[in-house]
Amino acid sequence: GLFGVPELSCPEGFQEAQDKALQESEQLVQKVCSTPPGPETVMIFDQLSDSLCRVADLADFVKVAHPDFAFREAAEEACRNIGTVVEKLNTDVELCQSLRRLLADETVTSSLDPETRRVAELFMFDFEISGIHLDEEKRKKAVDLNVRILDLCNEFLIGTHIPNKIDKHVLPEHIRYNFTAEGNYLQVAGLHADCPDDLVREAAYKIFLHSNAKQLARLEELLASRNSLAQLVGYDTFAHRALQGTMAKNPETVRQFLEKLSEQLSKRTQKDFEMMTKAKTKLSPHNSMLMPWDHPYYSGVLRAERYNIDPGLYCPFFSLGACMEGLNSLFSQLLGISLYAEQTKRGEIWSEDVRKLAVVHETEGLLGYIYCDFFQRPDKPHQDCHFTVRGGRLKENGEYQLPVVVLMLSLPNSARGAPTLLSPGMMENLFHEMGHAMHSMLGRTRYQHVTGTRCPTDFAEVPSILMEYFANDYRVVNQFARHYKTGQPLPKNMVSRLCESKKVCAAADMQLQVFYAVLDQIYHGKHPLKKSTTEILKETQEKVYGLPYVPNTAWQLRFSHLVGYGAKYYSYLMSRAVASMVWKQCFAQNPFDRAMGERYRREMLAHGGGKEPMLMVQGMLQKSPSVEDFVDALVSDLDHDFETFIMDS
Repeated sequence: GLFGVPELSCPEGFQEAQDKALQESEQLVQKVCSTPPGPETVMIFDQLSDSLCRVADLADFVKVAHPDFAFREAAEEACRNIGTVVEKLNTDVELCQSLRRLLADETVTSSLDPETRRVAELFMFDFEISGIHLDEEKRKKAVDLNVRILDLCNEFLIGTHIPNKIDKHVLPEHIRYNFTAEGNYLQVAGLHADCPDDLVREAAYKIFLHSNAKQLARLEELLASRNSLAQLVGYDTFAHRALQGTMAKNPETVRQFLEKLSEQLSKRTQKDFEMMTKAKTKLSPHNSMLMPWDHPYYSGVLRAERYNIDPGLYCPFFSLGACMEGLNSLFSQLLGISLYAEQTKRGEIWSEDVRKLAVVHETEGLLGYIYCDFFQRPDKPHQDCHFTVRGGRLKENGEYQLPVVVLMLSLPNSARGAPTLLSPGMMENLFHEMGHAMHSMLGRTRYQHVTGTRCPTDFAEVPSILMEYFANDYRVVNQFARHYKTGQPLPKNMVSRLCESKKVCAAADMQLQVFYAVLDQIYHGKHPLKKSTTEILKETQEKVYGLPYVPNTAWQLRFSHLVGYGAKYYSYLMSRAVASMVWKQCFAQNPFDRAMGERYRREMLAHGGGKEPMLMVQGMLQKSPSVEDFVDALVSDLDHDFETFIMDS
């Protein structure tokens, strides 16, 4: 069966696994309601969470990645059914009472260790955001809103990817071949951001981002419903609700962070835009105004002109085998951990190119398993991501339930007999995703509810972004980057040039991220919104980003992160700031420092989500960083490295 779950040898098995989980959860609900308040209450709650998550998490992965449609459909169904049960449990008054009795009892709570207490509070928080404290009528309204929001999220997400069609005669003949033809229509399925023809990029931008009444209605209803739910359960705005328990803690801090960052970036961003405008004028003198469809393309042109970093020159040094060796060597030096390939049993994997790795510590033994689903295949989503399939926890019998995760990439399939070669970007993504996997393996908490990456969103990206710093350090890269034919190491100046090239137009790139984050905060802030979502986009784009808004476009209708990162898009920037501080303070001097590696594990990885994120950052940096520190860390990363600069000039 999939992942070694015996029921899942066929799609029908999902029904069986789900029924089993629901039966188990019913027994646990009865058990917890009749248990006197104490640590055991939290333990049973966690078992309850585990019995449902073991099916739901696995199904979450299968529904997007399994090549067999029947499996995907069965998993989708299981997700829906378990989701419904979770919503019901979150509004089960009697179940909530058993937890409330525990938290109300001073003598009991003071005897709980910090982790158990935090987990109890997190479960209580889940009840509260489902409106448990409301009367029956309002509680029913909260459940209905939750269900509606789920449906709207799915519909909006599908809408963000749907191509737009246009009559082919509208476009000049010489650019039509760039788009897929369908009878008399052309399909525009993306922004064609890398296309050297200005006209193609302009057409793609205006057509792909053209406003769509249905999708607009979905977004408006989604934002209004989220706001209604937040207010119903006692928050000012959806952002206040979403930021509870995060590193930022509240929308005010996020706003301050984004405003200060924007201020610090503004001069550099202007410079970047001027350079891009120059590059555009050189290539198309008749039309030199910089437009939103120019930014990604001309920053690439400048990068290539200045540093000539053709990915083709780098790929031969980054075979997948070499990169995995590099990760193995880094983890063993920093953390005493090795990765071993494991044989899989029949039916355990969903595609024959999936590899299973055992993660083993030199003294603690087996820590968990990583399934590597690295290669492209038809119907597989093109995103790189990390899935928790089973969370770690201490079981009733004293054994530890080992975590199981999947890392999904979309690497090209190599030619027969040749190794898979990664571009520098793919190599960095592999390191990034491995950062998540290590967090899952080392966040060995007692409770499954806070294991590994089950932590606030703005902290969850820290371990993965930190790995990017390792991937961009010559001392690390030099340990594994070898030409697959000659065995020659990657020259140091090639690594330096690659790192410096990433700083070209990096301020403008970061400013774009700030714009997205600000937009997300406004959309999830005070309602009713003062203007339409498109007018807010126009105003914010011109104020925060600086390139003109294009009439009749509605980029927000393609902003798929509004679903999974609603009110939390800033997390990428804040996590990067923390990762940057950890790198500079703890690893820049020696990226293989074992004592630092152990401190990093102890302070930041070991707690999963079982400790307040700011306390973990404090433990690692040995000080509590301010918003200004975050901003400084991000901005100082944009400075060119003087040594490389001299070498290259």
